[in-house]
Amino acid sequence: MKRALDVLLSAIGVIVLSPVFVALAVIVRVRLGGPVFYTQMRPGKGGRPFRLIKFRSMTDAHDLEGNLLHDAARLPAFGRLLRATSLDELPELWNVLRGDMSLVGPRPLLMEYLPLYSAEQARRHNVRPGITGWAQVNGRNAISWTEKFALDVWYVDNQSLALDIRIVLMTLAKVVRRDGVTAQNSATADKFTGSP
Repeated sequence: MKRALDVLLSAIGVIVLSPVFVALAVIVRVRLGGPVFYTQMRPGKGGRPFRLIKFRSMTDAHDLEGNLLHDAARLPAFGRLLRATSLDELPELWNVLRGDMSLVGPRPLLMEYLPLYSAEQARRHNVRPGITGWAQVNGRNAISWTEKFALDVWYVDNQSLALDIRIVLMTLAKVVRRDGVTAQNSATADKFTGSP
């Protein structure tokens, strides 16, 4: 049932939002250059890797030695707007259609985090990752990693259609208010280095 709804709703989303996709692709190309899409390997269900697709939100700015500048220096105002409104996440609807992701589930994080999870935290990979999730509507990047993972595992243990609908509605409200987009005093989320 969940997978059928994922396919139906993401297909409708891709069709209805296609003018937005095109407009954003053009603006990203003009403002940030190419490529328009940012892809990265992320762990899916069972920790199996898949290629996540997002709109590019950062530049490729380098220092005089040719090293990439830190995230805050490469995230221009337009990129911050894309992230604050979650418009950079729209291409993930393709990941949902392909079966890599679900509309609702724990967010897919970095592959390098896999060996850092405790056994309990690793249970977040018992379900498909989502475009939005319980942690996203309860603090997103403004809460600690420990809190985030506890919320992810709670979702795994309590998932239901009613909960998914609640999360989607809460997500829409959060996006409008732009709650919890970044960690405090940081342009992006803090790096996970393992739990104490």
